[in-house]
Amino acid sequence: MDRLAVPSPAAPSRRQRGVSLVEIMIGLVLGMLSVLIVLQVFQRSDGARRAALGGDDAQNSGALALTQLQRELRQGGHGVASFPIIGCDLLLPNGRTLRALAPVTINHPDIPAGDEDTDTLMVVYGSSGGSPEGSRIVLQPAGASYSVPAPGAFQVGDFVIASPATRPATCLLQMTTVVGVAAPNVNTSAGVLGMANGRLYNLGRTPRVQVYAVRAQQLTVCDMLASDCARAADADNPAVWVPIGHQVVSLRAQYGRDTTAPAMDAVVDVFDQDAPTTACEWMRVSAVRLAVVARSPQQAAQAVTASAPTWAGSASQPIALDALEDWQQFRYRTFETLVPIRNMTWLPGAAGC
Repeated sequence: MDRLAVPSPAAPSRRQRGVSLVEIMIGLVLGMLSVLIVLQVFQRSDGARRAALGGDDAQNSGALALTQLQRELRQGGHGVASFPIIGCDLLLPNGRTLRALAPVTINHPDIPAGDEDTDTLMVVYGSSGGSPEGSRIVLQPAGASYSVPAPGAFQVGDFVIASPATRPATCLLQMTTVVGVAAPNVNTSAGVLGMANGRLYNLGRTPRVQVYAVRAQQLTVCDMLASDCARAADADNPAVWVPIGHQVVSLRAQYGRDTTAPAMDAVVDVFDQDAPTTACEWMRVSAVRLAVVARSPQQAAQAVTASAPTWAGSASQPIALDALEDWQQFRYRTFETLVPIRNMTWLPGAAGC
C-alpha cells in the first residue's frame, strides 16, 4: 500500500524590506538640490521681471513729467515778457503779490523748497491771442478805465495789466479783470492813475501762474491764482500741491543766459541758477535746461544703483539722492532737455540790454 504523500510545509515567505536610512538621506539631498535649483530660477526670473517692469515704470513716469514741464515752459512768458513789465512785482486778483514777474523762475524765494536737493519752477503766461506788446493807453478817463486804439481786442472777463509810460524804479503792477468794454474805453475792476501813454496788456481769460516742485517723491503743481503757494504750512497739502507725477525723485533746472555785450545775439552762453535782478537781466534769459529723475516703484533686495544719476548741469547742480532711504536699491531714469523760452528769443537788444 502506497504511503500517503504528506505535503511539505510551505516555504517561509521572504520578509519585505523597508527603505534604508542611506536611501532616505540620498532622497532628501536630491529633493533639497531640486528645491534650490527651482528657487534660483525663480529668483533670477523675478529679478529680471523687476528690472524690466521697474525700468518701464520709471521710463513712463519720467517721460510724462518731462512732457508736462516742457509744454509749460514753451508757453512761459506769453503776454508777460515785454520789457516794461518783466521783473516787476505783480499784485494778483486774489490779493497776493508775485515778486519779480518773469516767464520762468527757478527756486522763487517766496516758494517753499521741495524735497532735499531739488529745484522748484514757477511758470507764468497768458492766454490771449492779442499783441504780446500790449495796447497803447491813449487816455485814462478814470482810475479803472483805459482808452485804447483797439478796444475790440478786449472782452469781459479778460485779465489785464496796465503799465506806465516810464518804468518806475520800484515797479509794482496790478492784475485786474475787464468788467466792460465801451469803445474806446476798457473798464476794469481796479486801476491805478498815471497810466496814460503806457501799455495795457491782455492776458486772456485763463492766465497761468503755475509752480512745480518735487514733494515726497512726486512731481506736484500749485496754481498761484487759486491757492497760496507761498504758505509753508500747505507744502504737504495735496489739495494745494496737486500730485501729477509719481516716483519722481529729482527736478533740476538752470537758466540759459545770453551774456553777449553790448547787444544780445539770442545765443545761450552760460547756464546757471543766478536769479536775475533787473529787467535787462531777465531779458537775457532765453532758455531753461532741465532734468527730471524718476525711479522704479519696486525696491530690489540688494543694491542695484552704485551712484546717483548725472546730467549736463551736474558740475554746479548735481543730482543727490542720499536723503532717500535705501536709495541704492532702486533703479533710476534721467530725462533732460533744453527748452527755449520762445517768447523771449525774438527780443534781442531790447531797451539797450
